[in-house]
Amino acid sequence: MSNKSNVSQGVDWLLVLMYALLLGTGLLCIFMVEYKPDTDWIASFLGGKTNYSKQLIFVGICAVVATFILLADSKLFTAFANLLYVFGILLMILTFFIGKNVNGSKSWIPLGGGFNLQPAELCKIFTALALAKFLSMQETDFTKFKSQLIGGAIALAPAMLSIMQNETGLALVYFSFFIVMYREGLPPGLLIIGFSFGVLVVATLVVEPNLLAIILSAIAVLIIYLLRRQIKRNKAGLYVIVAVWAVCVGVQRFAVPYIFNNVFKCYQSTRIYSMVGKDYDCSLNKHQSSKNDKPAKKPDDYNVRQSEIAIGSGGILGNGFLKGTQTRGKFVPAQSTDFIFTSLGDAFGFAGCFLFLALYLLMLFRIIRVAERQRSVFSRVYAYSVASIIFFHITVNVCMTIGLFPIIGIPLPLISYGGSSLLTFTILIFILIRLDADRQMVLR
Repeated sequence: MSNKSNVSQGVDWLLVLMYALLLGTGLLCIFMVEYKPDTDWIASFLGGKTNYSKQLIFVGICAVVATFILLADSKLFTAFANLLYVFGILLMILTFFIGKNVNGSKSWIPLGGGFNLQPAELCKIFTALALAKFLSMQETDFTKFKSQLIGGAIALAPAMLSIMQNETGLALVYFSFFIVMYREGLPPGLLIIGFSFGVLVVATLVVEPNLLAIILSAIAVLIIYLLRRQIKRNKAGLYVIVAVWAVCVGVQRFAVPYIFNNVFKCYQSTRIYSMVGKDYDCSLNKHQSSKNDKPAKKPDDYNVRQSEIAIGSGGILGNGFLKGTQTRGKFVPAQSTDFIFTSLGDAFGFAGCFLFLALYLLMLFRIIRVAERQRSVFSRVYAYSVASIIFFHITVNVCMTIGLFPIIGIPLPLISYGGSSLLTFTILIFILIRLDADRQMVLR
């Protein structure tokens, strides 16, 4: 049991330091892209009118929240895990009735005073706690299919609601919980199937349909030939191969085209196609007639192209602080939010980006080390959930800015401008720090 008279006892100060360094880096990046030479930067920082001054206010709020979390009893997180998860799901459902439409996504609840709440962001915390609670229960045997199904449902329920709110980016984040479940005993075969499905989808976009069907058929025939002796002894193997071949061909010929033409909107399909260097024909999309649709490919290309130019313009050592040629010129869209990484490449070059990503990597390694030293399954699962969420955000955001992933509006953790995102990651990290401070306890 930790000594509650000393809030610092057991706290992993190295993790706190990494958190503070990333917060400082985020403020620096937002300042670099928004600073105007003819203004008093001290007054603008304290004025609350610029994004970097607002972010400073958010940092102050996060400091207060972090302190309260460190003062809390770790048992509160286990006691209220399920209740918080239900509350988060109900909030997400509530957005369908009183939600505010922001950039085509009805996922915000207006709170007044210009502030909005995005339940899908908060639900990442609640899902991490609920999954940790479920996997730490004595009656949970995660080698059983029923337990795996429940664990998957906990992760996917908010993801499905996010998709219905037109928040595809946030929905994808919830799939990071499957990394956690793999650590806790999810069969690797399921991950292989998931990865193979992703490869099949990409191949469907890149390769001509008839040619891909021929390739899949050739692979099936080759496998049957290589396993002919086993198949002679047991015909079941042949049936499995034929079934898998039929599913793969069905997916590439019917399922994938149906999803892109009937489920996704034109601009969503365009973004994914542009990622693999292909043009999407919006005349095939049933949502094309929507007045909010964005059929043109050029805006997406422009965003990524300007992002790549900005990152590349920095070279090895960069153009220098407040001297970025692209980000200072306002060429890159959403410089303070989704494309904040470009400011680092422009100002500090490859060396700065490398050091920045190294700091992220060190934080992830530290979180994993924290996870592995926990006595409690609850704390370990929660720690891996935090690592998975952060890793997913970093990977997708950076790949998005260099054109390796479609633009889906994923913020860079602790760096991108935004109070909801900053508060979410602060709560995630400091609950972990609080649980780690009581790592000798066994929480359930």
